[in-house]
Amino acid sequence: MSATPHSIAPPDAFSAEALAALLPAHAEPPLEQLQRLIATGLDRLPLPGHGATLQRWQALAAIAAVDLSLLKLYEGHTDALAILAEIDGAGEAPGSSWGVWCAEMPGARVKLHQGANGHWQLDGRKAWCSGAAGLSHALVSCWNEAGEACLASVALNQAGVTVTQEGWQAVGMAGSASVDVLFSAAHATPVGAPGAYLARPGFWHGGAGIAAGWYGAACAVAGYLHARAGHATPDPVRLAQLGRIDCALRAAGALLREGAREIDQHPQRDAMELALRLRLAVEDCATLVLQLTTRALGAGPLCRDAHFARLASDLPVFLRQSHAERDQATLGGIVAGAADHPWGL
Repeated sequence: MSATPHSIAPPDAFSAEALAALLPAHAEPPLEQLQRLIATGLDRLPLPGHGATLQRWQALAAIAAVDLSLLKLYEGHTDALAILAEIDGAGEAPGSSWGVWCAEMPGARVKLHQGANGHWQLDGRKAWCSGAAGLSHALVSCWNEAGEACLASVALNQAGVTVTQEGWQAVGMAGSASVDVLFSAAHATPVGAPGAYLARPGFWHGGAGIAAGWYGAACAVAGYLHARAGHATPDPVRLAQLGRIDCALRAAGALLREGAREIDQHPQRDAMELALRLRLAVEDCATLVLQLTTRALGAGPLCRDAHFARLASDLPVFLRQSHAERDQATLGGIVAGAADHPWGL
């Protein structure tokens, strides 16, 4: 087995028509849709920084336009495959489905240690475990006995893993089922050396990729206004809102394309600054698109169109993966440290 994809899913498999045929609307919950994507090889994306990062992000955007809870699971699974390829190389079982559970809850740490039999074990509570009830494996951030940050892989169908019903009350992103999981002497395998998960170049590549999902969802929301504006009596207010949305989406899309190109050209460079800029710009864009589209269309699609209503409730929750002003301050500090301002054309 190899964690590096043997056959990359073709771009045309992610067209709106192809995905509609593969994933009929409302036919299956997100975990079952994820299994369908895995079974058809559509989880095999180009690895970030290997020359086709934009193609990877286009796939994430396309899945986001279908369902953001599905995108949350799909992005975690494909990110896990990229992590295994970058720092482990041991591979993943055919047909397995993965989560990446690396949120750190204040006051609680999952501990990685060796049991009396010499096997590695996990103990503790992990929050925000998307897809916990249906995935086969997860990569879990944890701490070894020396207090070092580590990453471990764990099979979820074992007695030492308890998936709770705790920790998730939101209506938005309900399909991601991001609950708390308890580990009690759960068998695990260290992935990479201590600190490797955070130190690898791909950490920020993956962080930037989330923005592509936000962008895809924003495009899907804006598509409703585009369809109404083009097939109805011209409304100057709606056209103004559509014009503003067009500017915002095109600017964000240009940043994503530029960012993907930069990652491919400099795959070993620290991409923190790039990722923060992409995430913050796309977050602002998606927030604006949702605000203007719902103002333009009123209550109708929010109340009478299931897909639009789901996007509108999921997107604000998903966007809160952003650290907002804290990330703005971090980016501002990086920019302030430059010898000259970086905004020449």
